[in-house]
Amino acid sequence: MDERAPEADKPPSQLIDERITELGDWRGEMLALLRNVIKDADPEVIEEWKWRGVPVWYHDGMLVTGETYKSVVKMTFAKGASLEDPAGLFNSSLEGNTRRAIDFREGEKVDKLALQALVRAAVALNASTAKR
Repeated sequence: MDERAPEADKPPSQLIDERITELGDWRGEMLALLRNVIKDADPEVIEEWKWRGVPVWYHDGMLVTGETYKSVVKMTFAKGASLEDPAGLFNSSLEGNTRRAIDFREGEKVDKLALQALVRAAVALNASTAKR
């Protein structure tokens, strides 16, 4: 008997597509928008599916997660505390030494250009530490 989860046979991109559809509300729309911003900022980004249902994007290491909750869609940058945030996007997990997050609520506008810049900065940071 195969005890692997059915998810184990699906590519991460398909699992993320299914999550977006399954949510069926503003959170799915927001997750799809954020995913597109990430992929536009870094066309070489790799999508993964971790921790029983969290989309994660990688490039030379973990960049960002996309978690969905009842009232927010949260983007957590793995090394966010080391990133410049000139647009002031980070609004959550500000007290830690490593991560920083952005909570998006229903109806909020996304500053796509500022978010792309933040993703690109995360990619650059990962690339600089990968070369060591």
